Amino acid sequence: MKPVISIALLFSLLSLTFADSSAQYSDHRGRKTDSLESVVAGWTREKLYSAPKEESDKILAAYKELMWGYLQINRERSMMFAGKALEFGMDRGYWYTAQDAARILGLHYYASQQWDSALFYYNKGLDIIRKMEDKETTEYSSKIYDQSTIDDAQSAYYGSLGNMYNMMDSIPLAMEYYKKAGEIFEKNGWKESNAILWYNMGETWLEEGDYKEAEDCYYKSLEYARASGDSLQISNPLKGLGALYLAQGKTSKALRCLEEADKYYSLHEDQEFRSRLETLDVMRKVLQQQKKQLRWIAIGSVCLALLALALLVIIRRMTILRHQKQGADQALVEALAELPETEVQGADLPLSPDGRTLQDAAEREESVMHKQDSKESKDVITLTDRERAILPLLAEGKTSPQIAEKLYLSVPTIKWYRKKLLIKFEATNTADLIYKAKEKGLI
Repeated sequence: MKPVISIALLFSLLSLTFADSSAQYSDHRGRKTDSLESVVAGWTREKLYSAPKEESDKILAAYKELMWGYLQINRERSMMFAGKALEFGMDRGYWYTAQDAARILGLHYYASQQWDSALFYYNKGLDIIRKMEDKETTEYSSKIYDQSTIDDAQSAYYGSLGNMYNMMDSIPLAMEYYKKAGEIFEKNGWKESNAILWYNMGETWLEEGDYKEAEDCYYKSLEYARASGDSLQISNPLKGLGALYLAQGKTSKALRCLEEADKYYSLHEDQEFRSRLETLDVMRKVLQQQKKQLRWIAIGSVCLALLALALLVIIRRMTILRHQKQGADQALVEALAELPETEVQGADLPLSPDGRTLQDAAEREESVMHKQDSKESKDVITLTDRERAILPLLAEGKTSPQIAEKLYLSVPTIKWYRKKLLIKFEATNTADLIYKAKEKGLI
């Protein structure tokens, strides 16, 4: 159900703030309609119109009280007395009573969803209010209405029209009329009325799923509520914001708003017990949502951690494979460099890591070694960079798998280098190799 009941109640109560001279009362509730009906019983239309002004005014006042008194309990009788009040008020120029009666009839047709009839009486009421603005008088009534009374009546109609279009799902039109009422409230400084109005506009937008508009309306309501100083009015938009942020999944913001709203409601627990229960119910939903969010966050964190771990393992494995390939290629280059030239020429050799064929690399390696041989004595052993890296590790007593892991090479590649070192040093085993390498100062 759309949140228009409280708006309708707002405009109904506001309309009772001001009274026509022919109807002096402040609240229709609690009136004894039976005793009032006995007053008007027997008054036919002819008798009413022929009665002295003072007496007919009393009957008109009774009609007005009866149309309000029966509003919630007897639709037919309320409409009947509203019709009498409208007819007699229009005839005698009692504009405030006439517009009041027209709105009562509009409200009854609105309640039964007879929109065309409701619109007819709402427009009729606005026409009557224009007579009040134009200061029209008759021979029966020369009353001039002050602007505050006119504004009150006009805002009530705008609110009623807003409610009607709201129920018809014509939300833009509804908001147009609500804002017209809000402008009147603003002009007269009726901050509490604006706080209620903008709160209910926020409720409408929230139900429509327009969170941006709902948030703007709630904050507007909160602004008016704080300016009014009414703690209960402050709590309403805070409760609305809590529900809004819950719908958006912003549980932390929702909880802050609801906790602040509950502080205000707790100051008036005897008056607003139901509102506080509603707030606490929304808080419960927020806490449930937070638990779900935390559970999903925890699951997501675990999944991300596992994914990161798997990624690190893959990266490490790819790095090792790349180094192993480079090591194997280098070993192949060195092996080819040691072969006779006739065995290498014409072979379909793969490329080395720097883009040259392994034959080119082998020739380069052999050239370097020959140059070194020419500069050094024959008893000096020349080591490649890879052999220089492996030899100290052998001296430390590391096994081939351990050396392979440290240098990111394959185990067969390490074994091949070990054999090559044994040949170069003319060693019989690893211990002999280490001894001779130390003797030559290579370790």
